Amino acid sequence: MMAGASTENEARKRAGLTLTVVVVALALVGSVVAVVVSHNVTAPTATSAAPPDTNAKPSAPTSATGGSTDEEHALAAKRMLALPAQAAEPQALTAWTAGPPIEVPKPTTTIGQWVPGGFPDTPAGALGQLKALDETTMSTADPEVYARGYRESAEPGAPDPKATGLWSLLTSLRSRAQLPTSGSVPGLTATYEITHGQVKGTASGGRYVVACVLGQFSVSINGQVTSRGIGDCQAMRWTGSQWRIASGTLAAPAPSAWPGSPDAVKAGYRELV
Repeated sequence: MMAGASTENEARKRAGLTLTVVVVALALVGSVVAVVVSHNVTAPTATSAAPPDTNAKPSAPTSATGGSTDEEHALAAKRMLALPAQAAEPQALTAWTAGPPIEVPKPTTTIGQWVPGGFPDTPAGALGQLKALDETTMSTADPEVYARGYRESAEPGAPDPKATGLWSLLTSLRSRAQLPTSGSVPGLTATYEITHGQVKGTASGGRYVVACVLGQFSVSINGQVTSRGIGDCQAMRWTGSQWRIASGTLAAPAPSAWPGSPDAVKAGYRELV
């Protein structure tokens, strides 16, 4: 009986130590964000240009992927505002806004039977498709699940999901927390609640949109929760029937900030409704 009690105590100690390591690692999401955006070192010059019309429809496509490759590349590669890692931490909100709310349409179908799809052919529709993809695939904090949804939502020639910021976030998080590189983990849950976004710009007659979303990414291990504000930008292409992650250049990293904070407003994020 004494031996059994000793074994049980040791198991509890090991479990407690593992939990401590995981919780400490999850608290480092902010520094992971810094890794994700570390090469985004130059802030763009502020302009007074009006935000893109999120309700404008693309011109009729001349081909499945038509448009100017140079125009698309320049838009995707253009750097966005650089923010410090601390901007992603929970903080006070502001009453100021970067512009009126963007009305995001609801999905009408699915992509690959699990990612919501069927968004209309407008920039707001591209935002809705990216929001649906990210919220669905980040819910397990599993990089392989994210990569699967990304590939199913991408057209041929799209950037590798392993080159994206969200893949880097999830793989770094699991590594720091000493968790398996993929697969479910008992007691581990995650949510990515996207509340803000912006249209970085459009090209190819509106058929090509660089959409950016911002939300609260929360990770829980056995009830202990840590949260950070995480942004994601992707180039999206209207194929004639749906929005897909576009072939060509990977979009430059999105600014990551706590949603609704002064930093989020400074970065141009608007509320999604």
